[in-house]
Amino acid sequence: MNKQSLLVLLLLGCLTFSAAQKKKITLEEIWGGAFRTEYMDVLRSMDNGTQYTILNTERSPRSSSLDKYDYETLQKVETIVASSESVPYFSSYSFSDDESKVLLATEVEPIFRRSRLGIYYVYDIATKGLVKISDTKIQEPTLSPDGSQVAYVLDNNLYIMDLKAKTTKQATKDGSRGTIINGVTDWVYEEEFGFVRAFEWNSNGTKIAFLRFDETEVPHFSMDMYGKELYPYQHEFKYPKAGENNSLVTLHMYDVASGKISNVDLDNAYYIPRIKWMNNPDHLSVQTLNRHQDDLKMFDVKATDNSVSLLLEEKDSAYVDIDDDLTFLADDSFIWTSETDGYNHLYLYGKDGKLKNQITQGPWEVTRYYGYDQKNDRIFYQSVENGSINRDVYSISTKGKKKKRLSAKEGTNSAAFSADYTYYINTFSNAATPYEFTLHKASDGKLVKAIKDNSALLAKLEGYETSPKEFSTININGNDLNMWMMKPADFDPNKEYPLFMFQYSGPGSQSVSNSWINTNDYWHQLLVSEGYIVACVDGRGTGLKGRDFKKVTQKELGKYEVEDQIAVAKKLSELPYIDESRTGIWGWSYGGFMSTNCILKGNDVFEMAIAVAPVTSWRFYDSIYTERYMQTPQENPSGYDDNSPFNYPELLKGKYLLVHGSGDDNVHVQNSMRMIEALVQDNKPFDWAIYPDKNHGISGGNTRLHLFNKLTNFVKENL
Repeated sequence: MNKQSLLVLLLLGCLTFSAAQKKKITLEEIWGGAFRTEYMDVLRSMDNGTQYTILNTERSPRSSSLDKYDYETLQKVETIVASSESVPYFSSYSFSDDESKVLLATEVEPIFRRSRLGIYYVYDIATKGLVKISDTKIQEPTLSPDGSQVAYVLDNNLYIMDLKAKTTKQATKDGSRGTIINGVTDWVYEEEFGFVRAFEWNSNGTKIAFLRFDETEVPHFSMDMYGKELYPYQHEFKYPKAGENNSLVTLHMYDVASGKISNVDLDNAYYIPRIKWMNNPDHLSVQTLNRHQDDLKMFDVKATDNSVSLLLEEKDSAYVDIDDDLTFLADDSFIWTSETDGYNHLYLYGKDGKLKNQITQGPWEVTRYYGYDQKNDRIFYQSVENGSINRDVYSISTKGKKKKRLSAKEGTNSAAFSADYTYYINTFSNAATPYEFTLHKASDGKLVKAIKDNSALLAKLEGYETSPKEFSTININGNDLNMWMMKPADFDPNKEYPLFMFQYSGPGSQSVSNSWINTNDYWHQLLVSEGYIVACVDGRGTGLKGRDFKKVTQKELGKYEVEDQIAVAKKLSELPYIDESRTGIWGWSYGGFMSTNCILKGNDVFEMAIAVAPVTSWRFYDSIYTERYMQTPQENPSGYDDNSPFNYPELLKGKYLLVHGSGDDNVHVQNSMRMIEALVQDNKPFDWAIYPDKNHGISGGNTRLHLFNKLTNFVKENL
């Protein structure tokens, strides 16, 4: 044996030894938090623009403190308030507009996804005095602009407390469970319009605008909760399914001085998804939608007499999105986002509602609006100008000039700006880099200093067998669709591998992005290490590629998206290293709806599917979400039924696993029960699991570990 051959053997031996040292990711590590990513604590910029606050907590001994930091040095300046014998442990906080007082949340418990109950205190920074708002748990306490009063909701009624006098007024008296709600939203508004607090102080604290929900005619929904007692109990709430009655929502004005409530006539508006005061304390902006959600109107309500005038109207042949990008400038002209030209862009309107100009434009989407620096006439935003799987931070003038890219690294960048827009903290990641947090100058994006990264996580992952995400596009049904694929570390192009596809596919969503991996991706890495190729493709109906691409699925949820996933599976199966006889797909929620349809309508393509918490008929889902895309079942019965998988159970040929939580208040277990019954009556073999009392997230204790053990075993046994 010559020296060269010996060297090759030694190198091969070293490589083999090195590979052998690489561990495989385990489910116990994933769900035990072994790969936990470090994040920046949530910060709030102080009005001076040079400092920010962070809530710091300790588990043992249990304590919390609200601390002030300096942007330039990142060093703590002072502790504003800390838990002690006199100050209870607090889990969140908010300032009054003048930053004289802090609202502290304690003993918080969830109601639904966003709503919370808690015991709240107001801390006076100057006097260090502490006032308890109520001995009973309340919702959504909010300080007046000058910090002298706090409004909140208790038992569906609106209350106002005078902090100096320590007296409380009950503003409304008709609130009651299951009928009238004042000042907070009902279930479906919370879930689909994304807000809970339905009251707002004006800028000088003299008026409170609030919404009133009359749930009387909304159908009643109940779920059995099994618990640990001798008898189960029913969890009951109002839930309007598609085509059913929604709450009657009305707008009202509370005068703080007199305590009088007046009504605002919005001409029987069907939805009121947003209210927002202008800078002028006598003017309130109100957004309304019709039931189809394709006609949005924004009104100017004059608080002195409740007169209403139309500021803006936007119509769409499909639907108009609701967001929080509306910003009033000093003179109450305003910045607005719209898909009017086919892509989501920024627009500037005068205070009279007349369009001044379109600020951004091009075949790309604005994805976040960060704010406006009036002093330097600069708008800050995030967009996908650098490719739809990437995000960058930009600044631009209100005239659409002097555009500047502030972020430098390719991947996903987001920003948190100081109050005066001198600084911003950039959060960056891509598929190969976990989150990095850096401080920058807002004027030009120049790096001031690094704050935190996840180099320790990267170093830890070096000891594991992992595979990179390979990004590309795949042409399907005339569209170039974004795709990622992960192949085994020892990938051999001359071998054949089973293909396991993941997707979500819901309207406007995105699963293919150049960002750090999520928890599901660690599971995908586990499967890849076991010899599977995992791929994900965003088909038609997903977001960030323009209005027409997103809204093509209108009135046909589950048609074009399913066609695309089936076509993707067929095309990928043509690759020489894919075993076309071993193709699987999985998804959660909308993704479960998709994977179920795929194994039925694509039964000659998919051999296996997993559906977790799936919708199986849009007739069972809530009104606001479903009708936005489908109109009502009465108007569009075929759109609902042609893509409802329990209507064609006879198409099932492959292996199918169905999983649901029995306590899911969002996608009710009714969906899976109807699917199960249809398959049983067609005598189709399949696997299923119900997790007692678990909600849409199916978590708690060892639940996720058990769930993913089940999913892993199903993949290994059937693909």
